[in-house]
Amino acid sequence: MGKWPLVRLGDVATVVSGSTPKTSVEEYWNGNNCWVTPAELSDEVFVINDTNRKITDLAVKDTGLKPLPKGTVLLSSRAPIGKVAITGHVMYCNQGFKNLICGESIYNKYLFWFLKGKTEYLNSLGRGATFKEISKKIVEDIKIPLPCIDIQKHIANTLDKTQEIIDGHKKQLAELDDLIKAVFYEMFGDPVANEKGWEIKTLKDVCNKITDGTHHSPLNYEKGDYKYITAKNIKKDGFDLSQLTYVTKADHKEIYSRCNPQFGDILYIKDGVTTGIAQINTLHEEFSMLSSIALLKQKREIVNNYYLREVLNNDIMYAHVRRNMGGAAITRLTIKKIELIQIPLPPLTLQTKFANIVTKIEEEKALVKQAITESEHLFNSLMNEYFD
Repeated sequence: MGKWPLVRLGDVATVVSGSTPKTSVEEYWNGNNCWVTPAELSDEVFVINDTNRKITDLAVKDTGLKPLPKGTVLLSSRAPIGKVAITGHVMYCNQGFKNLICGESIYNKYLFWFLKGKTEYLNSLGRGATFKEISKKIVEDIKIPLPCIDIQKHIANTLDKTQEIIDGHKKQLAELDDLIKAVFYEMFGDPVANEKGWEIKTLKDVCNKITDGTHHSPLNYEKGDYKYITAKNIKKDGFDLSQLTYVTKADHKEIYSRCNPQFGDILYIKDGVTTGIAQINTLHEEFSMLSSIALLKQKREIVNNYYLREVLNNDIMYAHVRRNMGGAAITRLTIKKIELIQIPLPPLTLQTKFANIVTKIEEEKALVKQAITESEHLFNSLMNEYFD
């Protein structure tokens, strides 16, 4: 930050908020004026061009709402703090913002990127006992490095292009995932309707063993002898070991004696919001699991693990399984229910052909993931260079 002078945001931008017209007054709603709330801001949205709700001119007049000009930097000030976007045209907002109308000395896209990289800092500024909020005064007093406008535009343009590269890679990744789904449907059809007439088997029929991890959570540590895998570590696109803990050798030995995941087995989430996600175990080592994960040791002479993973993760099958979990508020599958899940079982030769195709696609995915990692590293380095 020493390269450029530090200035108060309140000295280079006007901080404005909004409010909510009375919801009981019908004449205030379903008008032509966009009215944005913090819930409509996300990491994927950079410019807001439309809003979920619209208000009337009467609502604007009676509530005394100030218009946010095109190019205003939206900043959510509570629930959550620190989400940012830019208005694509004139609009209004509720009370959950401390927005910034930029003066001549600050470029709105530069300010946008500065704030987007300061989420943790902005949250640390939150005040309040019931819920955290940042006040107008707090936002006005935030210091920002301020180079000349041409350098601001150069910085914003560089970050824009880097983000576009990241977004392009993520789009490639999504397209490769869609390709796997398309190949699956082409070869096997709808796994629930089973219009191709494949033999139907239960998971108990196609597995030598179905069990789950420990029901008695052991003490776990940041470092240790054996990895401790829970539902948070399993995603549709592989293992996520960023929030990993470990258990002792003694605890692992007891857990592993009953639940022994090996390379190539299927791990199936059975508890929590991500219940129903399946993944192939790609770890060439022993590890312990929590009971939120089921272990499926497939009969490899009749079912391929790539096919089994994809049939369980198939959108239609996934929805079907979750609908039949039972209990409106329960997000859980018991081992008994998992055993009774029915899947179509095509010939192993066809499953293997599918697995070979998926393997090649996943090789491409690995390259794209590496490109995303490198691009994100570059982006973070640029953010640090410009703003820290």
